[in-house]
Amino acid sequence: MSDIVNQAVVILNEKLNAADFDGTAKFDIQGEGAIMMDSTGARAGDEPADVTLSADADTFQSIIEGDTNPTAAFMSGKLAVDGDMGMAMKLAAVLA
Repeated sequence: MSDIVNQAVVILNEKLNAADFDGTAKFDIQGEGAIMMDSTGARAGDEPADVTLSADADTFQSIIEGDTNPTAAFMSGKLAVDGDMGMAMKLAAVLA
């Protein structure tokens, strides 16, 4: 597993711990791997999810560090969303 994925799991677990996120989501980070998120937290993994968000490593890091708004990344084409858009919006609120 890449360092980016390992660091992201720690950051995402901190964000998810204080949130009410009841679905499943996957971050697919180009060239690095995937992260699964659900009501139990975040972990490295690549399983089916309600929504899959795909981005390059730089965009992904910028989103989880709070420098880039996930909605702005989506609107500018830097973040692709496949699946349940409502779940993507819930996740965006958690990451904000």
